[in-house]
Amino acid sequence: MSTATATTAQSPAPAPAPVKNASAGEGRIGLRGNVRHIGALVRRNALQIKQDPESMFDAVLMPVIFILLFVYVFGGAISGKGNQQEYVNYVVPGMMAMMGMNIAMAVGTGVNDDFKKGVMDRFRSMPIARSSVLIAKIVVEVGRMLIATTILLSMGFLLGLQIHTSVLELLAAVSLSMVFGASLMWIFILLGLTMKTAQAVQGVAMMVLMPLQFGSSIFAPPTTMPGWLQTFTDYNPLSNLADAARNLINGGPVAHSVWMTLGWSAAITLVTAPLAVAKFRKKT
Repeated sequence: MSTATATTAQSPAPAPAPVKNASAGEGRIGLRGNVRHIGALVRRNALQIKQDPESMFDAVLMPVIFILLFVYVFGGAISGKGNQQEYVNYVVPGMMAMMGMNIAMAVGTGVNDDFKKGVMDRFRSMPIARSSVLIAKIVVEVGRMLIATTILLSMGFLLGLQIHTSVLELLAAVSLSMVFGASLMWIFILLGLTMKTAQAVQGVAMMVLMPLQFGSSIFAPPTTMPGWLQTFTDYNPLSNLADAARNLINGGPVAHSVWMTLGWSAAITLVTAPLAVAKFRKKT
């Protein structure tokens, strides 16, 4: 008995298990784990909207207000008195591009606000991929954008919008708007992570939004603009998206504008997404 006791006393204690570092382990998170984390964070963001339904006011009311405003205030001036219905078929596809940009701005302010509340610090302390937090934000905002676009099209049909192609091409126009809108969200997420306050994010966003929206073919044909502005409009990605959606709905050549929109979407995402994720890691 004494021998057994001595042996037990001399046996070395087992070494403590190493504590896993969340940041170090992030690179080992597989695709399935990433998808699971994104799904959980999407559910969290969706529950936030359910608890705060006022956060949907912009997605629900903005399409109604803007389409009524532009059709009945500017439609007669642009298309001629009594030709508002013709203007509906021109402006509604263009406004699909505008919806994505306005919804994307809310992502930047939301990310900035989450950092102020300490929510993002909590996420960064968890063993999850840093990109999953931002991707989940984008998934939920794309859902809000889809709701806004559905309301916009519904109002358009009430005002006389006609589909001259097919339902499949209409869905293609909506999908193209979603893809481009999702790429813009990375820009505004980067702004939200860079600026100190949500008000600063909104101020910078408006300086970007205004020239891009009104210096495009969304609301009026570029042929009525001066030459220098037509040049800007030709290279404006919102013009490419508006023209692509318009031709997909009304008929016309779509290859160039569709490929230009997809090219812009890919370029914006490839440049800004890694910058946003890197900024998210380092932001204090």
